[in-house]
Amino acid sequence: MFTTTRFDTWDLPESIQNGLSAMGWEFATQVQRDTVPLARQGTDVIGQARTGSGKTAAFGLPILERCQATGTLQALVLTPTRELANQVAEEFQLLQGDAGLTILTVYGGTDLEKQAKTLDKGVDVIVGTPGRVMDMSERGHIDLAAPKMMCLDEADRMLDMGFFPDIMWVVERMTGREQTLLFSATFPQEIIDAAHEFMNDPDFVLTNAEELDVPPIDLFSVRIGRSNKLWVLGRLLARMEDADQTIIFCNTKRMVDLAVERLKKHRFDVAGLHGDLSQNQRERILNSFKEGEVKTIIATDVAARGIDVDGITLVVNYDIPNDMDSFIHRIGRTGRIGRTGEAWSLVSRDDEPQLSRIMATYGLDIQPSEAPELPEGIDRDPVRRQEDFGETADVFGYVTVKLSLHPDQAGSTHSVANWLVEQLRCDELAIGTIRFDDDSTYVSLHSSKIGTAMKAMEKRPYNGENLTAVIVE
Repeated sequence: MFTTTRFDTWDLPESIQNGLSAMGWEFATQVQRDTVPLARQGTDVIGQARTGSGKTAAFGLPILERCQATGTLQALVLTPTRELANQVAEEFQLLQGDAGLTILTVYGGTDLEKQAKTLDKGVDVIVGTPGRVMDMSERGHIDLAAPKMMCLDEADRMLDMGFFPDIMWVVERMTGREQTLLFSATFPQEIIDAAHEFMNDPDFVLTNAEELDVPPIDLFSVRIGRSNKLWVLGRLLARMEDADQTIIFCNTKRMVDLAVERLKKHRFDVAGLHGDLSQNQRERILNSFKEGEVKTIIATDVAARGIDVDGITLVVNYDIPNDMDSFIHRIGRTGRIGRTGEAWSLVSRDDEPQLSRIMATYGLDIQPSEAPELPEGIDRDPVRRQEDFGETADVFGYVTVKLSLHPDQAGSTHSVANWLVEQLRCDELAIGTIRFDDDSTYVSLHSSKIGTAMKAMEKRPYNGENLTAVIVE
């Protein structure tokens, strides 16, 4: 990901070079190398970049270079989430060194009056979410005609979250705008169309998209039913070292809450992060995670945007995301800026087609794996494995069992059915198709009765004959 291009060859302002040196940055990443020189010339730029590729500095350096500490708004950066706004603003503060610029975040969930007073004192750069920027503009606290530079960060997420009408509202009022920068991990046609509406003959920087999109990490999948995903997750978390940090992704807020509740019952120290939490709650959790006080966060995709923690060594897809781009965003949380990491996906039978599409689209090599072994010194699973026959059931919920019962001994399918009803004390509807093949008998049983049936069939003889039962995958 890094190139041989050094920041100190760009003749950047001394304050910014000091900021880069203080952060220990010497060499530009690909997206920085390809984007910064164009943007410094004042050109409109569209860049493809995933989270963790160094994109914040790719637009931050040219923006900060052109801004002066005057207390007049000169640049506006729009992000899809509060968390990402905070991340961008924090990196801007570090990059500017001792330039003295006032950089302010503007997003919902914070005190309006307090934010208004801060804005009225003067600000050089605003990083915010579209809705609150609109609100503060309508209230007269942000003069959108003033800034000469605008950047849209993670434009594809903006589109997914329905922000483009708000963005266009903001753009139309930025009458002093001279340069626009747009960054996105993917480029749906709607983004291309919108870009042509409000950008001036932009340069596209699509440097080695595949390499840029997929971080250098080890990818694994475990084929497991939903009932036992927590069992696998427990084993993954048990492998964590003291310095490791983990993000577990779920598709819904409800699933986040359930996973947090269940893991806490098993004595794991975890925190949940989703959109129903207050801003103060989210910031408190994120700060604890960044400080390393919380080692494991369970989050939805939107809530995890903007998490920038270098120590993340493990990402777990508890649910496979419904859209393919989110998978790349998720695994990009580890392996940041060239570091190593692992991403494990817990895949039920229903998830397999989606994972196959993701692998084919991005050319990912995801290694099928069994649940990892428990680490040395731990001889008991943190979460007990459940009996789960749902993965082998057909669409009607029936599982096929092969019995070591010769057709001659069975007598008839009717006899076998009656014996099963008697032994299992179940309704006849729990018994599906019964068929004979060579020297065995195949019985379809409803998944709700399989656990009982397997024990009963191996303990109770059929016409004096002991049986063995094997589930047919």
